[in-house]
Amino acid sequence: MTTFSTERAIPAGPSAVFAAFEDPARLARWWGPDGFSNTFDTFEFRPGGLWIFSMHGPTGTTYPNEALFASIVPDREVVIRHVSQPHFELTVRLQEHPAGTLVAWDQAFDDDAVAEAVRHIVVPANEQNLDRLSAEVASDALSAT
Repeated sequence: MTTFSTERAIPAGPSAVFAAFEDPARLARWWGPDGFSNTFDTFEFRPGGLWIFSMHGPTGTTYPNEALFASIVPDREVVIRHVSQPHFELTVRLQEHPAGTLVAWDQAFDDDAVAEAVRHIVVPANEQNLDRLSAEVASDALSAT
């Protein structure tokens, strides 16, 4: 199993970061790499809940996705099992940190060959995802003031 890991300190508390996951309108704004948008067909944010969505790329290509929320621990962890191809499990852990929240993002692929084939996409895309999450959390903090 190949796992791609990255982490980022976000200057907000774990509950503020978690809120960007549990609200489908907010998640749709930041999920995915730069230039992508999302349409959610099903969003059952609970353990075992289904998440069916389409990611729309900057060139107009639509990528259908189906996932399950394998585990959710409010303000601490979200585990997403991607059940459409490519198969992977994404574990996002939130930990209090002097700068706010340390977000640890671990994407474990079932098939090492598939992971190696998409490494050049996944590694920068995961960083961009965290950039977009950081911006979403910052935007929400600004609108609350």
